[in-house]
Amino acid sequence: MPRTPKNSKAGLILSLGGSALAVARALRRMRRTRGTRDGLGTADTVAGLLPLVTSAVIALRRLRRHSARGGR
Repeated sequence: MPRTPKNSKAGLILSLGGSALAVARALRRMRRTRGTRDGLGTADTVAGLLPLVTSAVIALRRLRRHSARGGR
């Protein structure tokens, strides 16, 4: 499968979509662990959620910069 260039708009949108999907899965996992009153499991889920949120924000920032430059 051919890879999209790193700074292409399609690549940025795919990156953002993948990050959003991972965050949604992690949030569902956090709700499940919180319901069982498992403090360590909840803390582990929150710790795993932080890099996912960070990568989504970075992809969104790159997409905004790409749009501001006129899509070049």
